[in-house]
Amino acid sequence: MKKLRSDIERYCSLRGHCGTVTSLMLLVTCFNPRMVPVVLLRLTEFFHVHHLGFIAKIFSILNVVFFGIEVSPQVQIGGGLFLPHTVGTVIGAERIGDNCTIMQGVTLGKSDPEMGFTLSERPVIGNDVFMGAGAKLIGRITVGDHARIGANAVVLCDVPAYAVAVGVPATIIERQVTDKPETEHETTGH
Repeated sequence: MKKLRSDIERYCSLRGHCGTVTSLMLLVTCFNPRMVPVVLLRLTEFFHVHHLGFIAKIFSILNVVFFGIEVSPQVQIGGGLFLPHTVGTVIGAERIGDNCTIMQGVTLGKSDPEMGFTLSERPVIGNDVFMGAGAKLIGRITVGDHARIGANAVVLCDVPAYAVAVGVPATIIERQVTDKPETEHETTGH
């Protein structure tokens, strides 16, 4: 349940809340329409880990029926997950890092259909990754930390950390530099 707490704390901070999230806030936020799919996802994960597959399946089906999001219980998803809209989202990655945002219609999956779930053929997503609406991340690719995937991009190859990927097929159009020194123009505003 640590991950769920992390999800809720991130959601509250995105809404502008500063400071500690109280137990009452945690409970109330669990019933927020933007957080219910994440709660169901975490319940699915919890029961799957505790070998209660039938109960996990019930929560997974509720997520599909009510929110249009399909998530395999085998996906390892870090804390701080944010799903602002869910309809049409399919999450079939091997792993998703902490503090990721997944918009509606995103597909994370294998490059060809299968009835099972082969982890070694699925995407690996780093921490603090943003995936825009309709993005498709297909096959055994790695998306680095702090990467941004544009809306409707079709990602078929690795995306380095801090990169922005857009287009069909996706190409990297920009790299952010983390330790960029300030220049005189930036400090004076000219």
